[in-house]
Amino acid sequence: MSEQRAENVFVSKHPLVAHKLTILRDKETKPKQFREVIFEISSMLAYEAMYDLPLAETTVETPLTTAKGWVMQEEIGLVPILRSGLGMVEGIQNLIPQCEVWHLGLYRDEETLEPVIYYSKFPPQIDLSYCFVLDPMLATGGSAIAAVDILKQRGVAKIKYLGILAAPEGIQALHQAHPDVAIHVAWVDERLTTAEDAERGLPPGFIWPGLGDAGDRQFGTTDA
Repeated sequence: MSEQRAENVFVSKHPLVAHKLTILRDKETKPKQFREVIFEISSMLAYEAMYDLPLAETTVETPLTTAKGWVMQEEIGLVPILRSGLGMVEGIQNLIPQCEVWHLGLYRDEETLEPVIYYSKFPPQIDLSYCFVLDPMLATGGSAIAAVDILKQRGVAKIKYLGILAAPEGIQALHQAHPDVAIHVAWVDERLTTAEDAERGLPPGFIWPGLGDAGDRQFGTTDA
């Protein structure tokens, strides 16, 4: 189950999530296994995040008689932030194969650490009222805030953020900009890397201790 913490943050307490997160952190984990574990954790986080989906009552014919049942009322959109968010899509589609997938390309300017939009693909008319923003790492929070800004401008009423790791700075930034957006993650780490860390050769604005660059590790574009 998830535990609701301050500021609309839900951190998974499932032992399997903790176990699989450890695999992601390990620098020896290869891209194929890394992608598989992202798939698995994403499924579990989405399962927990969908606890409040509204249902409509219905009746079905069983082999013996009729039975009362329930069907989802909401249609759901998934918005992976390219490129690392792509790895989270399939795990959630396994649970809700009817969901729509929209794509949003953002990259972080390495000097300003601000998000830059380079691609977006949404339907001309958005009829869905429920969306998940998918990004494994909530670091500075800039990309998540930009994604939520865009969705709200397009009229999406209910938005949740799903990620693997978060830094306290990213949580604070996203909550301050959009306090209504629930944040569901596998774990909250200690902090972001600082200027002092950069002097030691570490990249600035990364989650510490983290797991590195989730996109590079999924797609094999890291030097490690």
